[in-house]
This record gives sequence, structure tokens and C-alpha cells, in this order.
Amino acid sequence: MGFVVRMNWVRELVLAAAAVVGFASLACAQEPLPPPEPAKPIPSEQSAATLRVTTNVVLVPTLVEKNHGQVIYGLKAGDFVLEDNGVPQKLRVEEDLDTAPVALVVAVEQGRMSALEFDKVAKLGPLLDLFLGDGKSQAALVGFDSSPQLVRDFTKSTADLTDDLRHFAPGDGGAAILDTVGYAVDLLQSQPKEYRRVLLLISEERDHGSTHIKPAKLVERIGLTDVLVLSLTFSPSRAELLHDLKDNGDNRTMSLISTLPMALAAMKKNVARQIAVMSGGEYAPFTRDKAFEERVNEVSQHARNRYLLSFHPSDSSPGLHTLRVHLTQDYGAHIVARANYWALGEQ
Repeated sequence: MGFVVRMNWVRELVLAAAAVVGFASLACAQEPLPPPEPAKPIPSEQSAATLRVTTNVVLVPTLVEKNHGQVIYGLKAGDFVLEDNGVPQKLRVEEDLDTAPVALVVAVEQGRMSALEFDKVAKLGPLLDLFLGDGKSQAALVGFDSSPQLVRDFTKSTADLTDDLRHFAPGDGGAAILDTVGYAVDLLQSQPKEYRRVLLLISEERDHGSTHIKPAKLVERIGLTDVLVLSLTFSPSRAELLHDLKDNGDNRTMSLISTLPMALAAMKKNVARQIAVMSGGEYAPFTRDKAFEERVNEVSQHARNRYLLSFHPSDSSPGLHTLRVHLTQDYGAHIVARANYWALGEQ
């Protein structure tokens, strides 16, 4: 008798479970599945710690030009002097830099009044061949207003990127440059190590609305990577534009930033410019279509024509280190090089 009762109880339990499964299956059939989570969320400052790289080797992108824009090739390690916090370092020049493929992130502002520049941005697509023309390089496109959005993941197709750029829609009232640079750096750091990592930032000068990363943390993150930042800014003042057009290159970047408070103050004034300076990249404002195209052409050529110096710091004290690069001989040239890096101390 007890056996029969137990069997009846088991049968009822099985039937109840089947009913639950059947009801759940019916509900899933009737209700649409929720959209998938974004593949590349904006990292928090806590998660960013896992992306840190060692500073046992510091990479210093360095452009050497004559005053009329001609790049000087063929220099060796003995032609350079590299100082870390004023102390000369033993350096090497990385070989085959000009043949390495490029991983490029193009980050374009969509917020605030940036829609006024969309006609210029729409012409950027074909110019990306200057970065991707080797058939091995690839680019991703990020649009941003109050937050960055991945418009297209890394691709070798300039046609797809061109189509995306021609269909940009205006965003909200934000321009989260800090969040976007942090997001773009993480995208680039995910690429294979043999790629040269370049961020082309097209934006206004000041940040409006970043919430995911603080300026000090971004200074650290930029200082821990080998990402080269090329900043093109719209709506500059006429005085600044005229200065830049007359510039022979010596004043293309700001003075060296020797302390974190100085870097943060410079970032508050013009974040696009300061990030470029820190990375060893370039900054240029533009107003007209032709000027925009000329700037893109210039920075793309310079991105491929940089020397990549490297050294093991003789002093690995944690914090912001100031870098200075100059030549052992007077070649009648000027240098655009990384201004600083961030040391984590002994690991």
C-alpha cells in the first residue's frame, strides 16, 4: 500500500514538472527574447585595472621633421637622447614600424552642435585608405554624445565605414570625450600586439558629460598604453587657427607636462589637445572642408612615419614621469614625441 501511494506521488510530481516546463515553453514562444547585451560595454574604473600593462618597457612614438614638413628617415638609437624625469636612458629604435599594420579607432562626436560638421565628417571615409591601404590594417568607428557607441567593429572595409559616416545622426547635448577616449583605448588594447594602435578623435576641445572615468584615471590609462592619439577639433577660435596654420611644427604641441596637477589643468582647458600631447600624437583645429582633408592626410602620414623608441626605466617610481626626446646632432628638425607616461612601480 505504501509503495502504491509513493508511486502515485512520484507520478503526480512528474506530471506537475511537465506542466511547468510546457507552460514555460509556451511563454517563451509567445514572448520575444530580450535584446542581447552590448558586446563591448563601457568599462568602469574598477574593471580598467585588469587592462594595465607593465611599464618595464616604455614605448615612445617620435616624429622627426624638418621645418618644411619633410620627415627625416634612417635615424638610429645613437641619434636620439631620451630623458626620463631628466635622466638620460638607454634606448633602442624598434624596427619595421612602417610595415606594421594599424589598428585604428575613429571616434566622432555626435552630440551638442557637432551636426554642423557632419558634411566634413561624411568625406572622411575615402581618406581612411591612408590608414588602411596596406590591406592588413583595420578600423572601428565610434560615435559619441553623452556616451560612446560602437557604430562598427574593426573592419578592413572603407566602403562600410564610409556608409556609416554618411548616415550619422545628431546626438544629445553631451560630448563625453573622456569616456570615449577610455572606451577607444580599451578597444585598441584588445587588438593583436603586432598592430600599431591609433585613435583618431574628431571632436570639440572640451569634455561635456563624462561620468565613467575621471581625468586622473584617464591620464594614468593613456600613460600605460602605446596608443597614439591624433586629435582634430572643430570650431576653434580664429586666433588659434591662424597660429596653427603658421606653425612650423615646434609649437604643434604644448610644453612638457611634469606633474599630474599640471596635466589635469591642461586637460580641463583642452582635453583633445592634452591627450594627443601625452601620447606623442598631434593636435590640429580645422574650420573648412579643405583644411579638414589636409589635416587627416597629414596626421595619417605622420602616424606611419614615427619612430618607436623604447627603454627600460632606470627609475620605476610610481606616478607620472616626464619624457623629453632630442637629437644628438642639429638636423634642422623638430620632434613631436610622447610627453609622459605612467609608472606603476615595481610589479
